[in-house]
Amino acid sequence: MSDLEAPLRPKRKLGLVDFLVQFRWIVVIFVVLPISFTLYFLTYLGDVWSEWKSFEKRQKEHDENVKKVVKRLKDRDPAKDGLVCTARKPWIAVGMRNVDYKRARHFEVDLSAFRNVLNVDKERMIAKVEPLVNMGQITRVTVPMNLSLAVVAELDDLTVGGLINGYGIEGSSHKYGLFSDTVVSYEIVLADGRVVRATMDNEYADLFYAIPWSQGTLGFLVSAEIKLIPIKEYMRLTYKPVVGNLKEIAQAYIDSFCPRDRDQDNPEKVPDFVETMIYTPTEGVCMVGRYASKEEAKQKGNKINSVGWWFKPWFYQHAQTALKKGEFVEYIPTRDYYHRHTRCLYWEGKLILPFADQWWFRFLFGWMMPPKVSLLKATQGEAIRNYYHEMHVIQDLLVPLYKVGDALEWVDREMEIYPLWLCPHRLFKLPVKTMVYPEPGFELQRRQGDTNYAQMYTDVGVYYTPGPVFRGEVFDGVEAVRRLEDWMIKNHGFQPQYAVSELSEKNFWRMFDAELYEQCRRKYKAIGTFMSVYYKSKKGRKTEKEVQEAEQAILDTPYAEVDQPAE
Repeated sequence: MSDLEAPLRPKRKLGLVDFLVQFRWIVVIFVVLPISFTLYFLTYLGDVWSEWKSFEKRQKEHDENVKKVVKRLKDRDPAKDGLVCTARKPWIAVGMRNVDYKRARHFEVDLSAFRNVLNVDKERMIAKVEPLVNMGQITRVTVPMNLSLAVVAELDDLTVGGLINGYGIEGSSHKYGLFSDTVVSYEIVLADGRVVRATMDNEYADLFYAIPWSQGTLGFLVSAEIKLIPIKEYMRLTYKPVVGNLKEIAQAYIDSFCPRDRDQDNPEKVPDFVETMIYTPTEGVCMVGRYASKEEAKQKGNKINSVGWWFKPWFYQHAQTALKKGEFVEYIPTRDYYHRHTRCLYWEGKLILPFADQWWFRFLFGWMMPPKVSLLKATQGEAIRNYYHEMHVIQDLLVPLYKVGDALEWVDREMEIYPLWLCPHRLFKLPVKTMVYPEPGFELQRRQGDTNYAQMYTDVGVYYTPGPVFRGEVFDGVEAVRRLEDWMIKNHGFQPQYAVSELSEKNFWRMFDAELYEQCRRKYKAIGTFMSVYYKSKKGRKTEKEVQEAEQAILDTPYAEVDQPAE
């Protein structure tokens, strides 16, 4: 065999876990899907019951529940009760990292009651919501009013608390920033039981800027006021096929929403929604959307596509048809568009249920989709979970927009994963330096997409099985993630903490800025009460001794070392 014909990597020996993964669809079909549908239905009934209550009653219940949290915190004995965390089971989290910090001794606080929309203020254009309100719930309330959160994450199950304390993005983030950038105020229960309201200009402004990306390690978020925007009934979506190399696709993506004259704030030149999906190293589809009225959508000759129906083709496959039939335009009901990736979990549904995209399955059983991510995690077992960490990739690369082409080439070279998802977002220059921040001096470079007050970033969503694994070759997922993280550090990129991370503590604080976060940890007495954000995100099990040593290390240093070389 010639060198050109030899496999890129040696063949991998298959084992029992490979067999379990291959036929895991049996468990999903007969166990996960029925339970998921039941839970979705019960949750829906609970949401409807909540919506029937008056805002006054919801607020009264909220205040009573906050008092319970305060009492629970004050009942804690720091000497014997361990660190504080929520009572939520580890597998319930939507993120893919091992939430093993709860295996150490800890003091649970129940926040399960905080799942109500407390108020929709049409005059102030503010929605006040509790942290367990999810995206499906909030759009069901606001869209009929022709209102929406400025940033609505695509998956129904994603919660307000998770998107604030962690990371949230949507196709409108090129205008409004990340989900946390649209928050007006936070209601926080601090470690000492105080309940405070943090805004960008009150006495708790430092806490306001430190909460995003903190993973709930500064206090308990019990409500948030979030910006609303006016919307219309439909999204006019244009699908534009792009053929070329990865750098050319990246430039077409940039041109789809960034005027070359840098007039980035001109609504005539910048669409309301943007995303691009790349299907092969030479093919992608750019999508741009603008809100449209019902009258416009129903004009003669316009095509309306209600993508939310269970029997419809999965959205990413529908968009891919543009590669064959060329550019086209259609009108999608706005709420359907917001949740376009929910039913197929982007394209992960194809791996979970290989035949679920077929017309017969969609028609007969599509109404049960998607399986709840939490149930998928709960039923996978330790061996399958480790397999996914080693043979599967679920990562988001947040990189400066001008480096998106480099990021695409890196992923293609190191992981060979397709499809890829591109979604832009502004990273604002704030009065203080937060955990994530723009490149110093970006405003002087005058790059396409940037303004004087925000640098344009992009999320490169890498969710799928790498090419070498499909080919049966050896693939070291742990080492690949380490190289990915090293590349992001060198290129001023950020890794959302929901993903599996291999970062050491020093490299974690090379990626993120520690100063404001650690200042708030001390000022608001979070140290010794809440686990640090690095340790909470760290992969693997934590013993009681490890928790104590990690907390003591933080107390012994003014802030995490950020000037050490990458390991």
